[in-house]
Amino acid sequence: MRDVAPSLLFCLMLGAAGVYTSPASAEDIYSTLERSGSSTVKDHVRRAQRARDAGRWTEAYAAYNAALDATDPASNTEKERAEIAGELGLCELELRKYRDAAEHLAWSLEQRNVLPLELQLRFEAGQRKAASHVATLYLSVDPPDAEVLIDGKPISAPARTYRLFLEPGQHMVRARLAGHEEAFASFDAQAGKPTTISLQVPRAAAPGTPAKGTSTKSSARGAQASSVAPSTTASTLRIGGAVVAGATMAAGGGLLIWSAYTEDELHDRATALRGADEDASRCAGPKVPRACSELRDLQEKRDLLTKAGWVTLASGGALGALTLVSLLVDRSSPLSDGVRVVPTVSGQRMGLMMAGVW
Repeated sequence: MRDVAPSLLFCLMLGAAGVYTSPASAEDIYSTLERSGSSTVKDHVRRAQRARDAGRWTEAYAAYNAALDATDPASNTEKERAEIAGELGLCELELRKYRDAAEHLAWSLEQRNVLPLELQLRFEAGQRKAASHVATLYLSVDPPDAEVLIDGKPISAPARTYRLFLEPGQHMVRARLAGHEEAFASFDAQAGKPTTISLQVPRAAAPGTPAKGTSTKSSARGAQASSVAPSTTASTLRIGGAVVAGATMAAGGGLLIWSAYTEDELHDRATALRGADEDASRCAGPKVPRACSELRDLQEKRDLLTKAGWVTLASGGALGALTLVSLLVDRSSPLSDGVRVVPTVSGQRMGLMMAGVW
């Protein structure tokens, strides 16, 4: 009788627990916690499961978070830690902590080989929902031991590749390593869309001794500035010359067109004057009619427009030719190295084709 009472009491306790605990949560308790070597973790998870089953997500989140912090690889199995992280992620999803949920669920699913199929499916569904609310960054860093910072905050231990979940918006990623130059990239993270960035952290140049306190790197920068500045100026002048030449030639063409219209008007007025007067030499007599004076003024205007048009057109052509010659002759500029002049011939036309950057 002394042995039956404790057994009966234990059965009654199990029956009472069955009233308040669903079969799924009871299975979780016995599969994960009762075999756990840490009573602290077991207590936290029991409390978390009760709160989860009752829909008290804030309480469940706090308990699962405490349980995950209390886990120890020496006393808790990989399966236990993966289950706790996944359940914590689902609680964070209910609380709309989408970034934390995506991180914990993704970490849990990295150990999917130790998780039951039912849990895998639950965690995968939760992870997809959380990832749709955050941005995913796939980052590769070389060398892999460089420290990585997102928005000035260091992330986990150095690695060659990372999968990071970020809130939507503008972010800055930096990678730094002693003896290397710092690498950085700025990007706009969008919810539900992945971003891929590769950072190369180059080794810093060894300091030289061209002058006291002056490094080879700074000297190289100075040399580069001195060589690039004239080249940039020359390129700017060439572009300006091309623009002015084009504008000048366009103005000359406009003057010639105006001259042609004036010539047509002059011809029409002269024809009308000869038709109204049988004397064709009337404009040469002593009494010159006003129409003849207007014809002379119109003729002078035509001659002036013609002359100005050809002079302007010739000036624009000369300026354009000088710009082209300077482009082809000056080979010191890195911007003109890629310029090629290729003759082109077709059934309708022939000429020169220029290709390159200048």
